[in-house]
Amino acid sequence: MRRLFFIMIVIGVPVSVVGSLLHWSDVLMFGVYCFTIIALAAYMGRATENIAIHTGPRIGGLLNATFGNAVELIISIFALKAGLIGIVLASLTGSVIGNLLLVAGLSFFVGGLKYKRQKFNFFDARHNSGLLVFSIIVAFIFPEVFSMRLTEQETLTLSVWISIILIILYIAALLFKLVTHRGVYRQKTDEPEHEGEEAEWGKIKAIVVLVLATIAVGFVSERLVSTFETVGETFGWTELFIGVIIVAIVGNAAEHATAIIMAYKNKMNIAVEIAIGSSIQVAMFVAPLLVLISLFMPISMPLIFTLPELVSMVLAVILTVAIQNDGDTNWFEGLTMIAAYLIMSVGFYLL
Repeated sequence: MRRLFFIMIVIGVPVSVVGSLLHWSDVLMFGVYCFTIIALAAYMGRATENIAIHTGPRIGGLLNATFGNAVELIISIFALKAGLIGIVLASLTGSVIGNLLLVAGLSFFVGGLKYKRQKFNFFDARHNSGLLVFSIIVAFIFPEVFSMRLTEQETLTLSVWISIILIILYIAALLFKLVTHRGVYRQKTDEPEHEGEEAEWGKIKAIVVLVLATIAVGFVSERLVSTFETVGETFGWTELFIGVIIVAIVGNAAEHATAIIMAYKNKMNIAVEIAIGSSIQVAMFVAPLLVLISLFMPISMPLIFTLPELVSMVLAVILTVAIQNDGDTNWFEGLTMIAAYLIMSVGFYLL
């Protein structure tokens, strides 16, 4: 599999450059760009796994979520530049429900097939649940309700203030988890995730791979955005479906692959940190940051989602909190989350 991803990168990156210069078919290049990003994301995940061995599961999971979301952030910035506000908001929705239901669900399912019960730190699970409820149910629904009585400019102003508050709280959450209360809520049964395991790469090499892959993803992402309109018209896909399903899956491929691998290795603290932590980062940092960035774009983006997007995110949070709050999971719980994601996917396809 690693050799396959390497071949995809060696072929995909040059073809992406040549195809964009020679203006090859947008439909063809859409496929090339997607596969290239997925291959690059796989190497990002591989590098992050090595960093996690050096730094520990929490920081490793945070780095994976950050660099995984960097892909989506880059795609979204270019989409904002192109005025595709609907696709940006839809991709944020897809990222949240994709990580909560698809990534976590597949992790629980695949890991559960090998181990009957898998445990992770339930203190972290409860902490993450509170952040999910705040960011999705409070911060996202609040501007939607108030926007019904506000002007367009007032709605944007409200979105900016909420975005600033979300970013500040996210930074505070990181300080709480990694600095002031680091290890305070560690379970007695917790074992070091990487005890006795040697990293395949050194820390410096892993960081260099992450940086180079992110730069390559930036170029390919810009070209990918330029194909959305043609691909949508060709296949009959709406902006909502492209954003929620296609962009979200491609943009979060790094977390998808790494979280599942970690669960299969019974490293559930990392798997959960990647899947749940990534959704929190999208809701509390990526989305607010995009709102602030949009202020410098031709069209500003308020933090206003459509009703189907809000409902899907709220239901995903409720199901995730109900399943993962006890710090114990199995394959059937994972299958339940996957089923919920498939139901939502069909709904968005038919809209």
